Amino acid sequence: MTTAKQLLERLVGFPTVSRDSNLELIHFVEAFLDDHGVEHWRIENEDGSKANLLARIGPAVAGGVVLSGHTDVVPVDGQPWSSDPFALVDKDDGRLYGRGTCDMKGFIACALAEVPRWVAMELEKPIYLALSYDEEVGCLGAPRMIERLLADHPRPATVIVGEPTMMQPVVAHKGATNLRTTVTGRAAHSSQVDQGVSAIHVAARLVTRIEDVMAELKAEGRIDEAFNVVHSSLHVGRISGGTAINIMARECSFDWEIRHLPQDRFDDLLGRVNDYAAELAARMQRIAPETGIATETLNVTVPALADDNNAEVLALCRELLGERPSGAVAYATEAGQFQREGLPTVICGPGSIGQAHQPDEYLDIEQLEAGSHFMQALGERLAGR
Repeated sequence: MTTAKQLLERLVGFPTVSRDSNLELIHFVEAFLDDHGVEHWRIENEDGSKANLLARIGPAVAGGVVLSGHTDVVPVDGQPWSSDPFALVDKDDGRLYGRGTCDMKGFIACALAEVPRWVAMELEKPIYLALSYDEEVGCLGAPRMIERLLADHPRPATVIVGEPTMMQPVVAHKGATNLRTTVTGRAAHSSQVDQGVSAIHVAARLVTRIEDVMAELKAEGRIDEAFNVVHSSLHVGRISGGTAINIMARECSFDWEIRHLPQDRFDDLLGRVNDYAAELAARMQRIAPETGIATETLNVTVPALADDNNAEVLALCRELLGERPSGAVAYATEAGQFQREGLPTVICGPGSIGQAHQPDEYLDIEQLEAGSHFMQALGERLAGR
């Protein structure tokens, strides 16, 4: 039997940064499943450079459990790692170090390690492994995998997304959308400020407005105390513009995001920003008709996960884990995409989100063991024992 730690070592060894392919990891998992006689299906992206992997252990009947996890990881560029990030390191301090250990190859390793026992148990209800690509850049891979799951297989009863939650069930998360706004002004000599329109100055006003929207939301009482950041958040992460100090900038662009509460609507929040952008654009065009402001979305909005229609899957988690309080998280996952298709979904996995994306990312060994115990208990439950 291959242990979860051994499998985690193999998985971490694949540098599946989102900008690169994940096919080597997918091939490894496919070979592992083949060794144990498990059916699986590859769902590729448009050019075949990346793939989701869907597998079913147990009978093709309705009422199964989906275990969903992403195979991609964030970059390590510029981070001060003390060891090779793509080699699992055990420093005998109770932690396993490596990129993706907690986010979220630990969960995948726990599931894969249990596959041989699940196969031998002759499950009454199936367990699906749903491994996706490009979660870290907007949950891009999961939708086509969910589509195939529902089109080709009996409908599952529940979904568990294994993001790191310290094995606490999470019932809600915010939605997320990445955007880019480009301001086009009119260049002029900086000594002749009445002849041009500075794209940088206009962009600065709009960036400030984006922050002001959050203050409005709080003042209106649009908050949810279940979240550590209790309101929808709007944040500008990158800005670029201008060519020289003595030239009024013709162009300035900035990348930003909206993370909205389940009860808020993305379109409403974007509308507040766009309304002000329209006012600014009108002022610009009175000076220079060719100017303007354009905002584009960089990803399809990742839907929020609402604390709704999840009693059955929440009860299952508590049966397997013991009575534990549920919570909400600010980060986004594919859980909202499953819920959007009517599948009751929670998030529950080993490790702490506080370690995700960090240099010297680690997973506590006791968390890996807790994830393994959960997988064992799940198999027993679906085998009717």
